Amino acid sequence: MVQMDSSKSGFVGSQVELRCQFVNSNPPVKISQVTWQKVVNGTKQNVAIANPALGVSVLQPFKERVRFKNPAVRQRTPSLEDTTVIFNKLRLSDESAYICEYTTFPAGNRENMVNLTVYARPMIQMSLSTPSIVAGSKDLKMTVATCVSANGKPPSVITWETSLDGESKTQEIRNPDGTVTVRSDYLVVPSRDIHQQVLTCVSTYNEEPYTDSVTLNIQYEPEVIIEGFDGNWYLNRENVQLTCLADANPPISLFQWRYLNGSLPSSAELRDDVLIFKGPVTYDIAGTYVCDATNSIGTGSASVEVTVTEFSSSPHEMSQKQQQAGIVIGGAVVCGTVLLAAITLLIVFLYRRRCMFKGDYSTKKQILGNGYSKAGSLQPHASLPHSLTFSEDSDEEKKLGLYRGSSILGGSAHEFHNYRDSRMKTFHTGLSQDNVTCGCNEQTYVYEYGSEVEVSVDMVPQMDGSVISKEEWYV
Repeated sequence: MVQMDSSKSGFVGSQVELRCQFVNSNPPVKISQVTWQKVVNGTKQNVAIANPALGVSVLQPFKERVRFKNPAVRQRTPSLEDTTVIFNKLRLSDESAYICEYTTFPAGNRENMVNLTVYARPMIQMSLSTPSIVAGSKDLKMTVATCVSANGKPPSVITWETSLDGESKTQEIRNPDGTVTVRSDYLVVPSRDIHQQVLTCVSTYNEEPYTDSVTLNIQYEPEVIIEGFDGNWYLNRENVQLTCLADANPPISLFQWRYLNGSLPSSAELRDDVLIFKGPVTYDIAGTYVCDATNSIGTGSASVEVTVTEFSSSPHEMSQKQQQAGIVIGGAVVCGTVLLAAITLLIVFLYRRRCMFKGDYSTKKQILGNGYSKAGSLQPHASLPHSLTFSEDSDEEKKLGLYRGSSILGGSAHEFHNYRDSRMKTFHTGLSQDNVTCGCNEQTYVYEYGSEVEVSVDMVPQMDGSVISKEEWYV
């Protein structure tokens, strides 16, 4: 039997092998000849022959491009079990069915067939319809770019990648050699908006994408605007000017300024696309100014009405004044708030202090009257109560009142010192002759009646000889 692949393929210009192997029987048969044939329109055309006696022969038009792969086929005593052939420089015309036929004795002929397919890679080309496209005044679509996949086999599939709002038209052209040329045109309304936009053609061949891109060059007449007038040209303002800005393709070749109220003011100076006004602003420069910009496609114009006021009305300056006034008002409000808070705190503080302090700042115990000294330095007095004075609202006065009513007047000095005041921690009493003494801060005070009393540690002596409690002294 003869073993072959059912199909093979290759690209134009490449190389391909067509396998043919003979599996002999047991006992083996004798191989008399091997013939390769091409099937053309139902008929067989010899391509190559290998004969053990006559050698190898390759026929036209394959003589220069076809050979047997196994060198043993060309030997003096050839081996014909493997007669694989190699096609070089494939052509589209090589596409066909090929038969490998073995002539044997005594078994007769044995053959098999392979289908050879030849592919052709297309040539992909993308181009603008014209080097420059002029924008029209009407909304008519026109071809701006073309993508061609030429001489492909099988044919390519062309698509477009772009953000433009256009459409494509595609057609296929079959060539005599069996290849196909695919042409796709992209149509869009040309305008200044699509200038410098990118168009990408995607050609897919045998599931392999190929891309090519172009950038649109749209020519259009100038579109003009005038800048510089901010609506705040006032008397004596300096450094004012008008600038003519134009969007055009190709670029502007000429700028012209016109003054509709007559000839240009004497203070106006032309510098191509800029109109400069020298010196301070006056009422003479008020009026309508026109700028004409021209390129090879056409001319575009723009105008501006200039007005001159006596004083500045700049929103920026007004906003600055408003900001300053706002800062002043805000500062006044903050200061007033702080002052009010301070007054409130002061009132609360004074009120709380008055509630906590039941006496007054002049509350004193006038123990010695005019001063104090060591015992025995003053003349004795008849009684104790006349030398003790207190302020009217003092708690101590109330307490001593109790003494005047009972203890001090009716009792002894020992009973007086046994009384425990709320502000006195401890009294120590002792009698030495006619004097009564109490220990305090190593100082001895003499009552007018001749007794010596040492003041409690809760009492604070004053420069005038009196003593007050530490709480009153602290307040």
